[in-house]
Amino acid sequence: MENPLTDFSSLPRFAAIRPGHVLPAIESLVAEGRAAIEALATTGGEPTWEGFVEPLETANERLARAWAQVSHLNAVVNSPELREAYNAALPVVTQFATEQGQDLRLFGRFKALAASPGFARLPAARRRLVDNELRDFRLGGAELADAAKARFAKLQEELAALASRFQDNVLDATNDFALHVTDPAQLSGIPADVVETARQAAAKEGREGWKLTLHMPCYQPVMQYADHHPLRERMYRAYFTRASEFGRPEWDNTALIASILDKRAEVASLLGYGTYAGVSLATKMAASPEEVIAFLEDLGRRARPFAERDMAEVADFARRELNLAEVRAWDVAWVSEKLRQARYAFSDLEVKRYFPEEAVLGGLFRVIETLYGVRVRPAKAETWHPDVKFYAIEDASGALVGQFYLDLYARETKRG
Repeated sequence: MENPLTDFSSLPRFAAIRPGHVLPAIESLVAEGRAAIEALATTGGEPTWEGFVEPLETANERLARAWAQVSHLNAVVNSPELREAYNAALPVVTQFATEQGQDLRLFGRFKALAASPGFARLPAARRRLVDNELRDFRLGGAELADAAKARFAKLQEELAALASRFQDNVLDATNDFALHVTDPAQLSGIPADVVETARQAAAKEGREGWKLTLHMPCYQPVMQYADHHPLRERMYRAYFTRASEFGRPEWDNTALIASILDKRAEVASLLGYGTYAGVSLATKMAASPEEVIAFLEDLGRRARPFAERDMAEVADFARRELNLAEVRAWDVAWVSEKLRQARYAFSDLEVKRYFPEEAVLGGLFRVIETLYGVRVRPAKAETWHPDVKFYAIEDASGALVGQFYLDLYARETKRG
């Protein structure tokens, strides 16, 4: 049976992909990649763009496209079966990437290409790609001694697993929380559509009342509009203590964070950096961690007086108009909304009714079409959920220049 993850003839076949496809496809593509690398690394003669870089990019692109589909599905339609398949394939992908990043034969051929007479005649984008590859080999541990290489590879595999586990814990903790409300007085101020959605969520479980969750379509309007102070506090505390020591032990990310920091520090040490921030910035615009800190401190000095002024206004309004002696973290959004209504006779709720989804998308597409001289139109493609929409972008002659998926809604299987 054909594996949809190895079909690159057109758009991803999201509707056909099953958890059982993941590991066989990834193992097959990794084997293809290893064979291509072996051939390219042992080919004699001076390396060229067409004879070396393009075939290597093609081999990596097939695996990257397949893994991107798996990673995307793991983020937007997460299920126990898909999560298991993703975590089974993750070490395979990580090991392959680390092996390639430490392959001195490939590193040598990229260096030879950069030193060749024809390199200067390559387009700027191609020269930049080669320079970035040389940088990434160094960041991948290619210049380390054998023992350090092995340790680096082990750390990369462990960090990938920890990052996946961290994200899974946050999603599981978010989905696990539910606040069931039976007293309608506690819902005072919350928009009617949010209250109705909460009622439907409770009814779906065969319960009376309303079910409030930590997903943004529920959490954000509760924090902004709910008049019931204890309700806001409970929701706030639940949201900001997700996957922590205050919840279920199996979802506690505390030890994972410590382990990630330790392993990142060891990676930085192996590569000769003082901190992992230096490793991260090696591929970014800032030159050093000190430059970033200086920028943030300068930004803080400039912004702080305005933030303090705004917060003083909020606190003063809360005391005078709302009989709230102290504005706590779970009060800020609510008090700010009340202040906006009192001062400007303006509320997000009033504006919201003028911006239904179709009107917003229509306006957005008109702006895009006006700025870039293109047309955005609905199109058809396999998607991962019935709510997902697909669009094509065409130029003035009707030629296809791009396509995109639009997945607007929160789901329990979808990360934030």
